[in-house]
Amino acid sequence: MFNFEDSTKKSKEAVDAALKSYSTLTRGFQAIATEAADYSKKSFEDSLSHFDRLTKVKSVEAAFELQTAYVKSAYEGYVAQATKVGEMYADLAKEAYRPYEAPVAKATAVVKSAATAAAA
Repeated sequence: MFNFEDSTKKSKEAVDAALKSYSTLTRGFQAIATEAADYSKKSFEDSLSHFDRLTKVKSVEAAFELQTAYVKSAYEGYVAQATKVGEMYADLAKEAYRPYEAPVAKATAVVKSAATAAAA
């Protein structure tokens, strides 16, 4: 039989879990956006600095060496940043799912016990 108290309790638990998850997502996306903005600013400043040094070079060989060093440094920085942001997204997904772990485990247990009882 349908029980309004159980229904209300489960609805409240679902809303609480959703709010916790949304809060976690908001903080996580804000941290990722801050990280992206900081990286963009640093990358832009590094580019300007490199261009300044490049304009002061007297030979083609020195310019080539400077450009090669810059490209290598920029690529390594990009890979490190992409790895960091990827880890931030993975951590965010884990944290956002955490409020749902207990209800999902409980529901899974109920379904398994019902399936076992039906099979017997």
